[in-house]
Amino acid sequence: MKDQYKMQEIIKTLKRDLPTLFQQDISYDIYSQDIYFRDPVNKFKGKINYRIIFWTLRFHAKLFFTQINFDLHDVHQEAEDTILAKWTVRGILRVPWKARILFNGYSTYKLNSDNLIYEHIDTWDRKPSEILSQFFRKGESGKP
Repeated sequence: MKDQYKMQEIIKTLKRDLPTLFQQDISYDIYSQDIYFRDPVNKFKGKINYRIIFWTLRFHAKLFFTQINFDLHDVHQEAEDTILAKWTVRGILRVPWKARILFNGYSTYKLNSDNLIYEHIDTWDRKPSEILSQFFRKGESGKP
């Protein structure tokens, strides 16, 4: 059986880290050295690569967006060794037409026997190509 105290501490850390992941780094002490990550466009293993993906997210957020948010809706224990986080990414691209990006998803985290996250799988509510197509739509200009 998983250590419930450790499970609650990991949930608390995710609740603290995820809403600001585009602005500041996350805590890596809750992840195993050989963490496996997968989303619709990336797949890799290892904590170094995991750190790089979060650095890349922050870098691209500053470069391509005037505003970007990671809205965390819920984080809870889904099973004995599983945590589920539901979220929305929304932002305004740094383009003259102020295109908006919006998509929902959820992250599934699996814990190993050491109570560390060894797997992080992201699922999005639409295909990457549909998300990318939002870049070319006109946003709200603020003019009547």
